[in-house]
Amino acid sequence: MLTHLDAQGQANMVDVTDKAVSSREAVAESLVRMRPETLDLIQSGGHPKGDVFAVARIAGIQAAKRTWELIPLCHPLMLTSVKVELTAEQPDAVRIRARCKLAGQTGVEMEALTAASVAALTLYDMCKAVDKGMVIEATRLLEKTGGKSGHYRAEEQR
Repeated sequence: MLTHLDAQGQANMVDVTDKAVSSREAVAESLVRMRPETLDLIQSGGHPKGDVFAVARIAGIQAAKRTWELIPLCHPLMLTSVKVELTAEQPDAVRIRARCKLAGQTGVEMEALTAASVAALTLYDMCKAVDKGMVIEATRLLEKTGGKSGHYRAEEQR
């Protein structure tokens, strides 16, 4: 059942008034592929725009907090924790993992996905002058806990 549709099939915001407050957490990831030289530039700290990972991390955190402004019908949430980690994967990729938590009446999957996506877009923006061919791929929900639907864990990708 699609919860964002009413009985007439019209889009609407889900009413969470009567849902119990519970601890909720979601983890999402994105992968950014690039030329090995681009990854070397990022890791060496020689990028003219500064610390690429730090800027992308902050962008991801800010994006998670503003997801409700970007995605129609998302509830504004009082996130209690947002963590964005960027990890170089030799020879040519950066894996971004975003983890969002709260105690609330609705899940944080969209916030985690938005954080990972915006961190990836920020990395692209900072490095596009040296590598326009970067590819953002494999953005997906890895895990979520809490709420009525319970625990979800994605299958490993090959």
